[in-house]
Amino acid sequence: MISEPTLAQIANLQLRSNRPLVICDVDEVVVHFTRDFEDFLGSLELELDPSRMLFNGNIRQQKNQTLLSAEESEDVVVQFFAERTLEMQTIDGAVDALHNIGKSADVVMLTNLPHEAGDDRRANLAGHGLNFPVVTNSGPKGPAIRKIASQVSAPVVFIDDSPGFITSAFHHAPDVHLIHFLHDERYARLVAPLDFVSLRTDTWQEMHPHVLKLIAGN
Repeated sequence: MISEPTLAQIANLQLRSNRPLVICDVDEVVVHFTRDFEDFLGSLELELDPSRMLFNGNIRQQKNQTLLSAEESEDVVVQFFAERTLEMQTIDGAVDALHNIGKSADVVMLTNLPHEAGDDRRANLAGHGLNFPVVTNSGPKGPAIRKIASQVSAPVVFIDDSPGFITSAFHHAPDVHLIHFLHDERYARLVAPLDFVSLRTDTWQEMHPHVLKLIAGN
């Protein structure tokens, strides 16, 4: 199921059918998320429990370690994106790599955050020199990836940090090359290897040449 706002954004994409395509997540792949989110939580006297996967019941009160409910956690995440999206900083190597990849492929940023924060996300990325189209999504990413990838006949690559989104892509768009980017080693330790990914890595320095090989058909 793809939301109406996401469908409208996909419909506005101008992709070249014979050109390779790279669909790239944003948070914790292109921009730092976890470190900034932890700073934001600290301002609210909250913290992450690093023994749990992000957002899977891992936001807790600093004083008594009480976990927030799912609804409370969602409210905090929405508040974070409303207040901090414009300030987010890029991960080392991401900007140069995406510029170089963009010479050989179309690039689409597929990001799960409140649709209302979409314009702030576009402005933030543009401020870092990343003027690629941004599609905001909610829920699993597989259906949106399938919809976007159906517009091209060349190789398609999808990059994300979430094992759930990677798995969703595998089930909905099995012909897409999948790269699992896990920048935060604390959470990487909690994620079992996925045997259907083309690469699991924590640096753009390793991922960049791999993407170039994939879009070249190698």
